[in-house]
Amino acid sequence: MKPGIHPDYRPVVFQDANTGARFLTRSTITSSRTIEWDTPTGVQTYPLVVVEVSSDSHPFWTGAKRTLDTEGRVEKFYQRYGRR
Repeated sequence: MKPGIHPDYRPVVFQDANTGARFLTRSTITSSRTIEWDTPTGVQTYPLVVVEVSSDSHPFWTGAKRTLDTEGRVEKFYQRYGRR
């Protein structure tokens, strides 16, 4: 690897905007927001990145199913193409 061309890979805290869950991982993303995180060596300050969806709120990982309103779709189809 060439030196000096790669972004800094460091610890970052991600927060789910829907559930408020936070997790510490490593990333190259930058953020002007910071958060205090309790570690075994004491409290550390890390960059904070707020994300819309994480594994804590995504339906695939939580098992939550969405119910679709199919009745409205069927009526829209009948209005557009009529009943045959």
